[in-house]
Amino acid sequence: QILSLGAGFDSLYFRLKDIGLLHHTVVYEVDFPNVACQKATLIKRMKELSVLVGDTGGEGLGVITFSGEDYKLLGVDLSELSELQRALKEAGLDNEIPTLFIAEVVLTYMESSRSDALIQWAAEHFSQACFLLYEQMHPEDPFGRVMQHHFSQLNSALHSLTQYPDCEAQQRRFFGKGWTECSVMDMNEFFSCCTPEDEQQRVQALEPFDEYEEWHLKCSHYFVLTASKGMEPSWTPLLPNMTVPHRDGPVRMAGSITAAVCTMHSDISGLRRYGHHSVLIKPNVILTTGGFGEEDGQHCRMRSFHVLIKHAGYWKAGCVKKENPDKRDERLHHTVSCLSSSLALVVGGRTSPSSAGLGMLWLKFPEMCNALDPDDITVELVRLHSPSMQTGIFAFVTYQILTSLFAWLSFSVGEKYLFLYGGRSAMEPVLGDWYFLHAEELSCTVIPVEGPAPESRHSHSACSWKGGVLIAGGLGAVEQPLGSVFFLRELEHGFQWQTVDTHPPLIPRYSHTAHVHDGKLLLVGGVWFHSSSVPGITVIDLRTGLCLDYMIDVEHLEWPLMLHNHSSVFLPNEKELLLIGGGGNCFSFGTHLNPEPVSLSLSNILPNH
Repeated sequence: QILSLGAGFDSLYFRLKDIGLLHHTVVYEVDFPNVACQKATLIKRMKELSVLVGDTGGEGLGVITFSGEDYKLLGVDLSELSELQRALKEAGLDNEIPTLFIAEVVLTYMESSRSDALIQWAAEHFSQACFLLYEQMHPEDPFGRVMQHHFSQLNSALHSLTQYPDCEAQQRRFFGKGWTECSVMDMNEFFSCCTPEDEQQRVQALEPFDEYEEWHLKCSHYFVLTASKGMEPSWTPLLPNMTVPHRDGPVRMAGSITAAVCTMHSDISGLRRYGHHSVLIKPNVILTTGGFGEEDGQHCRMRSFHVLIKHAGYWKAGCVKKENPDKRDERLHHTVSCLSSSLALVVGGRTSPSSAGLGMLWLKFPEMCNALDPDDITVELVRLHSPSMQTGIFAFVTYQILTSLFAWLSFSVGEKYLFLYGGRSAMEPVLGDWYFLHAEELSCTVIPVEGPAPESRHSHSACSWKGGVLIAGGLGAVEQPLGSVFFLRELEHGFQWQTVDTHPPLIPRYSHTAHVHDGKLLLVGGVWFHSSSVPGITVIDLRTGLCLDYMIDVEHLEWPLMLHNHSSVFLPNEKELLLIGGGGNCFSFGTHLNPEPVSLSLSNILPNH
């Protein structure tokens, strides 16, 4: 028997029956009476469904709204357990034969005491039983708070989350209610370990897609649980031949860093965005370009450039006047390399996952920046033709905060070159090649590189250090976060790749930002599959390899701080980290944008030498 709890308009029975997988099996579906009646009406109206179900004419008899040869549809409130038992007995449910219970995002809408009673009843009253549960978890981290807000707006509070916030709590719940076997994993693990490779490839090829952060965050906030009792052989579908690469126990935090909203002297609505880039033009002057955010009261690709200027301890934000503006300036997932206080280079980006190839753009500033008012700053835009790379097109690559197709990575190597590494192209899900781009001529130069190259990746971070380049993290070929760190070391006649060993090992992540200060690599935010916590600040001592994780204390923030698709700027003199924007557009829970820049003082974790 299969008993589907809160089945709604699920077509599972009809799909299984149509392909011949329901031999000697009866399916019982239960939902509220009005839902069951609507579904019964739909079945009777559609000939192909009626033929499959084999209508016996038993519909409309009390709570049984539809009765077929191997299909019973019942209209009962699941929270009324005694009524549910009577209805199932009337419909012919047999407590002595193997029974599978299915509850897909159902029990969490019930009061915990009532859903607990239902789980215990199923264990106590059926001699051979299996239970399949799918619902939400992790309510208190930033994405969890956005998720809870979404369901609260729908007047559908998630009751189970307080008492059962994670996989371990759910597993203890089932063991405590009489189930003898229980396995549970989040949906990132399920997709990686239980979904056949050909099905993964089919899903990944459905359409151009680059919202990896929201996909992985949502999957880390849903779990699938299987429990059983009395089954011979035992029913443990989540265990055989399975390696779970993500769950390593709680992250050991070395301390915490307090987040504070930046003290501003002006409105900063234009900084509510994601997929943008921010760069320090000169001390206390920050330019932010591109991204998707809020402009003129609506969500759109950002047309305006914004500048933050710090004066007398306060930040002031404003729009930058642009000379020669163009629709192509409305780009996401690009990068900006500041070559001087009056010149920066914008590379790549895209307008949509299927619309990219925006090329390069010079940003020319006047010898300004004695200006104290952002509105006094003007930027001249000069568009450039991209040099030929990879079959005549620029092999658009991702960097630092990026997850998207066709974004760029660039940063200074020595005085003459920009280094472009990794990413993703229209044809390849990840790239592992690199280019040296002459900073003045914007032409590609062949420079010898020794040593084993890093694994192909996108959404990694990159920083200049000692005349070379540090590459950290990223998303690999099978959409798994990477935990490797590489240093492209400068030699007399070229460069050499070297692995940076960290201890303890760096937790794999992507969509983070990074900075180097005094021999320490700082990784900021990002996404990892370690769903028991969220990434804060990771400090890697490049001399010793010591890797320390620090939690970001958000007690003083009134909103969830989403640290992906953000930008960050490190102010070395103050040892202050400024977080600008961040968030994303989740296909299930809507758009969340961090509303204000946030300041982190790192003086306690970056002591003076």
